[in-house]
Amino acid sequence: MDDIGNHHNAQNKRLLAATLAALGIVYGDIGTSPLYAVRECFAGEGRLAINEVNVFGVMSLILWALIIVVSVKYLIFVMRADNEGEGGIFALMMLANRDGKPRARISTIALMGLFGAGLLYGDGIITPAISVLSAVEGVHVATSALDRFVVPITLAILFGLFWFQRHG
Repeated sequence: MDDIGNHHNAQNKRLLAATLAALGIVYGDIGTSPLYAVRECFAGEGRLAINEVNVFGVMSLILWALIIVVSVKYLIFVMRADNEGEGGIFALMMLANRDGKPRARISTIALMGLFGAGLLYGDGIITPAISVLSAVEGVHVATSALDRFVVPITLAILFGLFWFQRHG
């Protein structure tokens, strides 16, 4: 009976580790969006008062989140997931199927891989748009007279960025 209990505890520990890693991936976007995190801490219904203690506290949390989530997690865990030197979602698909699973399982893994790739492409499309829009909305701090030009300015900047990007 002890062997069954030890096996069950080992499975629970592996599940807990996998869950923690998945949460890090889901919430790992803070590594690319610390400005949004700062804004949300000091805006909205549950906002903090803007004072020295709160600003230092929020900046400390964001700094440690960047260090732990981005540096430690990605460098130690994600960089180890490679398929003969290749990385990314398709390498993870190949690693998940390296021991020759049944055909139905291969289809499930392929669908999950395609879904993951779709999320990556979606993030690549929406993140620049939100970042530029947020930056241009900052003109409201100077004057609200330019509010009606926020969207056209954002579109012009995005068009220019993507147009120049294709030239390398």
